[in-house]
Amino acid sequence: MTRFLHDVHRLEKRLTHRAASWESPWARQVLPAVESAAERTKLWWGAALALAALGGASQRRAAAEGVASMLCAQLIANGVFKPMYERRRPPADMLPHNGAEERPDSSSFPSGHTAAAVGFTVAVAFTSPWAGAAAAVPAAMVAVQRVQAGAHYPSDVAAGAAIGVGSALLVRHAPRLLLRLLM
Repeated sequence: MTRFLHDVHRLEKRLTHRAASWESPWARQVLPAVESAAERTKLWWGAALALAALGGASQRRAAAEGVASMLCAQLIANGVFKPMYERRRPPADMLPHNGAEERPDSSSFPSGHTAAAVGFTVAVAFTSPWAGAAAAVPAAMVAVQRVQAGAHYPSDVAAGAAIGVGSALLVRHAPRLLLRLLM
């Protein structure tokens, strides 16, 4: 088992280095812009406001569920898992660019940005598939950017995505579960 974990860690370091080495002009311009928009969940709040203001009843419901799921995902990722798993960010010498100075000091595991993005997107998609599909594009870009910038390992992003999906499912099904328990 120790050998397996060592091999997984080595593979993850290679994937992180490869992603951080991505020299596409598109990646260097677009990914940071999307991450900046997603910082402090501004992008998802904006999307929710647009859905609520421009859509009908189902879009307002999608916006409300998206925000609830995003907040749930952030609470779980940043409030529960980050304090439990003190994982260091990828080392600066692994990054061929100088983005290491801009990384947060908090634990790398899991990616709170990805958890919020996926939580919002999946919850919205349950009620409004077209809006969920539209939100999936920047959500995926946020996830890629977190590894490309050297802020996270791929497993941090995968865990964040899983938390986001779980949060969306929880928000979707919690009211019915609570009603069952109360009756």
